[in-house]
Amino acid sequence: MRATLMYSAGDVRVESVPDSVIRQPTDALVRVTASCVCGSDLHPYGSMKPEDGPARRMGHEFIGIVEDTGSEVTTVKRGDLVVAPFAISDGTCEFCREGLHTSCAHPQANFWDGEPDEGGQAEAVRVPLADGTLVKLPVAPDSALIPSLLTLSDVFGTGYHAALMGGVSARTRVTVIGDGAVGLLAVLSARRLGAEQIILMGRHRERTDLGREFGATDVVAARGEEGIERVRELTGGHGTHVVLEAVGHMPAYEQAIGVVRPGGVISRVGVPQYEQAPVDFGTLFGPNIRLAGGPAPVRAYIEELMPDILDGTIDPGKVFDATTGLDGVPAAYQDMADRRSLKVLIKP
Repeated sequence: MRATLMYSAGDVRVESVPDSVIRQPTDALVRVTASCVCGSDLHPYGSMKPEDGPARRMGHEFIGIVEDTGSEVTTVKRGDLVVAPFAISDGTCEFCREGLHTSCAHPQANFWDGEPDEGGQAEAVRVPLADGTLVKLPVAPDSALIPSLLTLSDVFGTGYHAALMGGVSARTRVTVIGDGAVGLLAVLSARRLGAEQIILMGRHRERTDLGREFGATDVVAARGEEGIERVRELTGGHGTHVVLEAVGHMPAYEQAIGVVRPGGVISRVGVPQYEQAPVDFGTLFGPNIRLAGGPAPVRAYIEELMPDILDGTIDPGKVFDATTGLDGVPAAYQDMADRRSLKVLIKP
């Protein structure tokens, strides 16, 4: 079968690899029908070194058809269309029962990016802990809803996690930092939770226009001190109750510190690309500012968010602005890195 591998920064290849097969009685074999490139994939695309290790199988968001199952799998069967979250989990440990699937205690639990021989940007994938990980979809593989349902595997659930952990409600003003897919779906999530005001900080017009469609009340294109000042002007000088940081780089975090109001929350879901502590925590003490967020346990949110997609209330799939087959995946990485594409849908 064919799959996507990353060898080093800028070096993504689609190659023939051994077929994925059932190895454990809790596995499922899934033929991938829809996948995508994630903004977080661009971090190693810009920094991975050959000495970092062997080529990495890529892809942690996918929908597909179950081709086979291990003897202990009971919740899905051959022929089912399923979506896979970006974290593998058993669904039964104490953390999964608390809705924190990204901290699953099962020995096989992992993130797809940690699975050396499997990845969603491929023709097929072996899914460990299938009962806890996979969710059956009530649509056909060629449904027009597939792009939106695919966002449940990561970006929509991640944006929702940011808003939920930030405590967004009808009484809150929100700043979203980042106009990538996660940032835009954090806007959609904040609107879904009833935010009073949603300020999107982004400078790419096509993306911020989509942000307005998703619910942003204001857009601030400026960055740094100028951007911070503009947000404060829009909020009576105080800043916002909640800041959803969807970038992961230090300037975005510093911007979050600048626009959060006293007593507010900074909810971070951008994968941190800094090694040192981003701020002296003593500076958060006086104004009672809290930190929240982390890798989103999207498995906990799929059943909650799916009905609004199925009935057409929301259309998070609009974050996909390009589509390719496997042959076009290397170019898709470059297009996203160069900001020519927001998020690329893959149809193996």
